[in-house]
Amino acid sequence: VVTPLLTGSNYHSWSRSMKRALGAKMKLDFVDRTLPIPEDDFDPAFHAWHRCNQLISLWILNSVSPSIAQSVVFMENAIDI
Repeated sequence: VVTPLLTGSNYHSWSRSMKRALGAKMKLDFVDRTLPIPEDDFDPAFHAWHRCNQLISLWILNSVSPSIAQSVVFMENAIDI
């Protein structure tokens, strides 16, 4: 989604670029805590949220260095990454 990849030392510029990219795709709410996680697994809203969360998590994982990706790959929610 953004380049260059997050390496640690470039966090501030990477974060700004990632926020712009997520905002442009109308997905920033998933990582800035303004969109609550639906609590009921049977709620259709949960399935839509889950699908978007998986997509955003993948975008983030593909935008970080391999060493950082290894430390966050098992996190469940995009907001936790």
